[in-house]
Amino acid sequence: MTDLLKKAKDSFQKNDLKTAGLLLNEVIDQNPNSTEGFFYLANVFHVKGELGKAIKAFSRVLELDPNHTDAAISLSVIYNDIGKYEEAKVIFEKANNQIKNTQGQGLSDPHLNKKFSLRHYELAEMYASYGRYDEALFEYNKSSTLDPDNLEIRIKISKNYSKKGFISKALEELKRLKNEQPGYMPARIAIGLLYYGNGNIIEAQAEWQNVLSREPGHPEATMYVGLSRGATETTISLS
Repeated sequence: MTDLLKKAKDSFQKNDLKTAGLLLNEVIDQNPNSTEGFFYLANVFHVKGELGKAIKAFSRVLELDPNHTDAAISLSVIYNDIGKYEEAKVIFEKANNQIKNTQGQGLSDPHLNKKFSLRHYELAEMYASYGRYDEALFEYNKSSTLDPDNLEIRIKISKNYSKKGFISKALEELKRLKNEQPGYMPARIAIGLLYYGNGNIIEAQAEWQNVLSREPGHPEATMYVGLSRGATETTISLS
């Protein structure tokens, strides 16, 4: 790694995008075929919201190195964000096949897995928004497997089960999450909502009171306890 590229990376990691961009342009001027130079410049553009420039830079990376899965995933995410779903799908599936082959050789990259997880999460959200819950569940589960630390995905899985009418499955998912992560309050809040929606007021209040005992003044728990005590016709939605 050249000193110039190292300085550019350091600037990028410190969120000094202006300096990083200037240094990366110097790197590319010195070496027009610098894959890393174009890749980090693409990330600078992406963070700055200059998506057209980011697309061009990520595309240049793939011209130089067609097997650069990180660039492919990033490009796929941008295309998905701007509504070019077919382009996103083609690039993503190609990258997905590449990483499967690589992982078959024993390589696992947590950073890359998080990027794949994000892509599957975005697909799941899109399916869910159109009421295609089976496909959404499939993608949410993929996303969770790739990034098990993202506990919000587990909440989404439960919500999709609930929307399909599988309340017991939804509750089972949340209870498992609560047992695995006792300090994760959103799981307890969501369990309370499921109970409340099915008329189990005492069980719902117990979950929310538990949250308040752990985090006094928790805004959601406080609100739901108040509603459950004072409103007989209030419907609380899990969505």
